[in-house]
Amino acid sequence: MTARRRSGGRAARQRARAAAFAESKPFLTRRLAPYEVLDEEGLATIEQHADRLLAEVGVEIVDFPEALRIFADHGADVDGTRVRFPEGMCRQIVQASAPSRYTQHARNPERSVEIGDPHVVFAPAYGCPFVRDLDGGRRYATIEDFRNFAKLTYMSPALHHAGGTLCEPVDLPVNKRHFDMVHAHLTLSDKPFMGSVTAPERAQDTVDMAKIVFGADFVDRNTVITSLCNANSPLAWDRAMLGSAKVYAENNQATIITPFILAGAMAPVTVAAVATQTLAEALVGMAFTQMVRPGAPVVFGSFASSMSMQTGSPTFGTPEPALMLFVMASLARRLNVPFRSGGALTASKVPDAQAAYESAATLFPTLLAGVNFVLHAAGWLEGGLVMGYEKFVLDADQASMASALLEGVDMSPNGLALDTLLAHRPGEHFLGSEHTLANFETAFWTSALADNSSFEQWQEEGGLDSVQRANQVWKRILSEYEPPPLDDAVREELDEYVTRRKAELPDEHA
Repeated sequence: MTARRRSGGRAARQRARAAAFAESKPFLTRRLAPYEVLDEEGLATIEQHADRLLAEVGVEIVDFPEALRIFADHGADVDGTRVRFPEGMCRQIVQASAPSRYTQHARNPERSVEIGDPHVVFAPAYGCPFVRDLDGGRRYATIEDFRNFAKLTYMSPALHHAGGTLCEPVDLPVNKRHFDMVHAHLTLSDKPFMGSVTAPERAQDTVDMAKIVFGADFVDRNTVITSLCNANSPLAWDRAMLGSAKVYAENNQATIITPFILAGAMAPVTVAAVATQTLAEALVGMAFTQMVRPGAPVVFGSFASSMSMQTGSPTFGTPEPALMLFVMASLARRLNVPFRSGGALTASKVPDAQAAYESAATLFPTLLAGVNFVLHAAGWLEGGLVMGYEKFVLDADQASMASALLEGVDMSPNGLALDTLLAHRPGEHFLGSEHTLANFETAFWTSALADNSSFEQWQEEGGLDSVQRANQVWKRILSEYEPPPLDDAVREELDEYVTRRKAELPDEHA
């Protein structure tokens, strides 16, 4: 009984230290130099090949004549729905006006984030149609699950951003579910969030709802939304994504322009070829936002996965996507725009050993490469099909480690500790030294979930594995959740907007 009380106190203190350490940082600042895998000549070659690809092959614009007119007005060669760009045109447009960094304002100003070098922002997984937990297994996601993950993200100090489509609430009509998702972000959390991109009209709804909460004048002058627009690789953009990007750019809101590439299926199998195609597709989307509104915030995104040549399924935690990530981060720095990639990715169906090592093998390159906006930092299972409750908690715990790593080596007098080294005789331990006593609470990152007790103590406390402990944690977090304050009049106006707009639309189901 005594051991249990001692353990509970230790665990509580451990959680408190981890939370306090992360809570003081609305975003991270990287002090480590980013890791480079290509020299100047290699990066310049990929840039030249991307420019040639856009000039000779171009991109297909699907169901969006307005985009064709915009491209033509800015000097592109439009032939039907195929658009080709003079070599270097897209790059020049992006470098001329896209900001190198921007602030995304949160409803709570203390939670606003800086997106761009040298900063790092973590956001949870995105777009999963299924959810999984230890009790109920795998099932289709609902709006209740979405709200649960919005609360968990809000309560997770290592996650700086609320994210976007935390899971796909399939119990709601396709054309109306964005209202409930954006409403949840704006009411259940006061962290920055991502908007809808499944249609331009839904992007506009997101902007309109943000204006109710933040104020129209504030939104006109500031960025309060960052949203994800994926290319239809290979070499195609459609109305849903470019049209949404246009709405956000017109309103000075940020977009993450991300080719989503499964190497071997949507691009050649080699690292350099994937990098070339990714750069080409992203340049088109980024240049488009600057054509719509010069200076609109835009993030260069890259999501590239290897694939099993036996099954055709995506694979994660393999070395080739890590190399792709390093290359793309370098290319983004050469463009002088923020970069999005990475996460804690896995193909595993459950939060098992495979999920752990694949997630670690994708998270560490993310940190070392210098990624600025880390999407899919928590919850990702089954190649992005599943948002896992326990996986979310385990990933968030690991994300809290990033702060200590990105700080790099402390070379201050305290970090060097020379006086302490000189004052100790050979063989004399440091446990009681002034330096140790002054630093023991913050000297090392501490996991809030890992068990480092003796076997006997672990066994006495139930012998729980990490997934069982995570199951307890997410339930405890939800039971302790309290919503951030929101003005009653603002909440009423937001509710009225959602009710009115839903009534204007017939239900559409997939």
